[in-house]
Amino acid sequence: MEDLIGPEEKPVSYSRRDFFKISLVKAEGKVHYADHSVIASGTVLAFTNPIIPFMWEKTGARQTGFVCIFTEAFFTHYGTITEFPVFRNAANGILLLNSEQEKVFRAYFEKIYSELHGSYEFKYDLLRSLVMEVVHAAQKLQPVKLQSSNKTKAAERLVRLFKDQLEQQFPIELNRRSIRLRTAADFAESLHVHINHLNKTLKKMTGLTTMQLINDRIIQEAKLILKGTTWTIAEIAGCLGFEEPNHFSAFFRCRCGIAPNRFRQS
Repeated sequence: MEDLIGPEEKPVSYSRRDFFKISLVKAEGKVHYADHSVIASGTVLAFTNPIIPFMWEKTGARQTGFVCIFTEAFFTHYGTITEFPVFRNAANGILLLNSEQEKVFRAYFEKIYSELHGSYEFKYDLLRSLVMEVVHAAQKLQPVKLQSSNKTKAAERLVRLFKDQLEQQFPIELNRRSIRLRTAADFAESLHVHINHLNKTLKKMTGLTTMQLINDRIIQEAKLILKGTTWTIAEIAGCLGFEEPNHFSAFFRCRCGIAPNRFRQS
């Protein structure tokens, strides 16, 4: 990180959302990850993906440490990187390290940095292995979970598949694009399950109904689009699967207590 930050620090506008990142950061501040916020004092190991919003709010001295950025394609032969718990949700993606743990992970990053600048013919194969060591070392620090029953595993898999399909529709970066799956029936058909089974499983495993999960994600995207673009309300409504702009406006006002245009101006 010291190599990236000059004497006059300026915020970088970086719109790419196709990369994964592992950060080992030593600083004072707050970590905002999805809808979680963690006060960080010392060293933080953070795993972030293209889908979940992440921001570091610095409150103290300058940050030091390492950042490792890669695309999903980099791990093609290792399976699906998003299946690993540290990349799947906020609860597993932020780790506050003690001094001994910091030394262990700093050694990993120093090795990665060294190999990256080396001339070994197969260095990227080696780098993949080293990054996977960081992933597994981090996951071993998480609390041990009891073995789930087959029935529980099936329910967890359905929830994961639902969330994957929901998230694959976002972010919306073109105002001509519209989400394809908008209702519980749409997801049930896509997942090849009965709608009642989907509704019951999601309610049991998450505490929320199918439509609550869908609508929460749509609201999250709506807020980002309203604040980050100049698209019209009609364009946003179309992107988010609403037939009429006034339907979207009523939906947004009902859940946020404010009209979309007022939210944009706030």
